[in-house]
Amino acid sequence: MSPLSVVLPLAGADLAQPVASGWQLIVAALAAIALIVVLITALKVHPFLALVFGGLTVGIVAGQNVLPDEDGLGVLTSFTSGFGSTAAGVGILIALGAMFAKLLADSGGADQIVDTIVGRAAGRSLPWAMALVGAIIGLPMFFEIGLVLLMPVIYLVARRAQVSLITVGIPALAGLSAMHGLVPPHPGPLTAIGYLQADLGLTLALGVLVAVPTVIVSGPLFGRLAGRWVDVPAPHTFDATRAEAAALRPSFAVTMFSVLLPVALMMGKALVDIFIDDTTDPLRQVFDLLGTPLVALLIAVVVAMFTLGRGSGMARPEISKCVDSSLPAIAGIILIVAAGGGFKQVLVDTGIGTLLADWAKGANVSVLLLAWVLAVLIRLATGSATVATITASSLMIGLVEGLSSTDTSLVVLAVGAGSVFFSHVNDAGFWLVKEYFGLSVGQTLKTWSLMETLLSVTGLAFVLLLGAVV
Repeated sequence: MSPLSVVLPLAGADLAQPVASGWQLIVAALAAIALIVVLITALKVHPFLALVFGGLTVGIVAGQNVLPDEDGLGVLTSFTSGFGSTAAGVGILIALGAMFAKLLADSGGADQIVDTIVGRAAGRSLPWAMALVGAIIGLPMFFEIGLVLLMPVIYLVARRAQVSLITVGIPALAGLSAMHGLVPPHPGPLTAIGYLQADLGLTLALGVLVAVPTVIVSGPLFGRLAGRWVDVPAPHTFDATRAEAAALRPSFAVTMFSVLLPVALMMGKALVDIFIDDTTDPLRQVFDLLGTPLVALLIAVVVAMFTLGRGSGMARPEISKCVDSSLPAIAGIILIVAAGGGFKQVLVDTGIGTLLADWAKGANVSVLLLAWVLAVLIRLATGSATVATITASSLMIGLVEGLSSTDTSLVVLAVGAGSVFFSHVNDAGFWLVKEYFGLSVGQTLKTWSLMETLLSVTGLAFVLLLGAVV
C-alpha cells in the first residue's frame, strides 16, 4: 500500500452516488452512530435494536424515502436486503462455528489441549504456554466461551506455580482476544471480510501473522509486569470440576487436527489461488471448493462429530443434543451481525461510503490508520467489539475500492485491531474478567484494560509494518 495512504483511482465508480449534499450525509452518519451509542450505553437497549434504529436514522436524515419508491429504493428496502444477505452469509458461518466449539468443549478436546500444553511447561515458560493455549482455544471459540473454559486451568496453574493469577491469566486472555479481533471465523473479522469483499484465506493468513507477535507483546511480556502490579491469589473455585473431568477424551493429535482442519482448508485455498493462475485447473477448483468458508466449516463440523464426538464416547443422540444446544447461545450474536448488515447497506445506498472515499483520497489519509481510529472510537463509545467492527467496516466500504486483495485484508485487520481497544465499564467482557479474577475496577483497568489497549496498538503497528513491505 504505497505510503499507506488511500489510492482510489476508481473510488465510487461502482458505489451508489450520494443522495444528498455532503454535509447532510455526514450529519446522517454521525446522528446514527450517536443514536446507537446512546441506546446501547445510556438506555441499555440491545445492540440488535440499536442497529435497526441506527440504520433507519441514516436513511431518513439523508433524505431517503422510508418506503420503496418507483425504482424500488427506500430505507426499509436497503435495510432488509442488507440484513438478509448478511444473515445468509455470515450468520451460517457463526452457527457452524458455534457447533464446532460446543463439540470441542463437551468432548473434552479443549481440556486435552490445555492439559497437554500446560503439562509440558514449567516456571518461566508457563505464561508462554498459557498464551498458546488461549490462542488455540480462541481459534474456534467466542471469547466468553473460551474464558469460561480456561478459568479452571488459570486458577490451577497460578496456584501450582505460586504466582499471581494475573501473571498466567493475562497471556491466556491475550491469546483469546487476539483471535477474537483478528482471525476468522469469529463474527467480527468474518463480517468485515464480507463487507469489504476481502479474501478470507489471505486475511486468515495475515491475521495469524499479525496475531502471533501481538500476543507475545501483550501476553507473556505484559503479563509479567501486570502480575507485579496486581498480585491476586487463585481461588479454589473449580478444583472439584477439574477432578471430575471425563477420563475419555480425544487425543491431543486428533483434537488439534480437528481444530486446524478448517484453518488449513481456507489457507490452502489462498495459497493455491496465489500459485495457480488458471481458474480451470482441477487442483485449484478442488481447493476453491474445499476452502470456501461455508464448505470448510461444514466439513470441520462433520469431521468433529466423529473425531471429537464419537472419539470421546458420545452416542449419536448425545452428539445431536450437543450440536442443538450450541445454537441458542449465539442467536443474539447472529441478529446483531445481521442488523449490522442492514445498517451497512443503508450507508452504502445513501452514498456515504462514496463521499468518505472521495474525501480520503483528497486528504491522502492512511486508510489503515483511518480504519483503526474509526473502530477505536466506536469501541470506546459502545463497548462492543462486534458493533465497532460492523460500523467501522461499513464506513470503509468506499475506501477499499481499487485496492489490492492484500491491502483490503490489511484494512480488515486494522478494523479488528481497533475493535478491541481499551475495554472498560461499558463492555460486558470487562465485568466478566473482573468477577472471574476477583479484581476491583481499578485493578481490572490496570491489567485487562491495559492489555487490550496494548494488543490493539501492537496489532495496528504490525498491520502498518506489513502494509509497508507487501
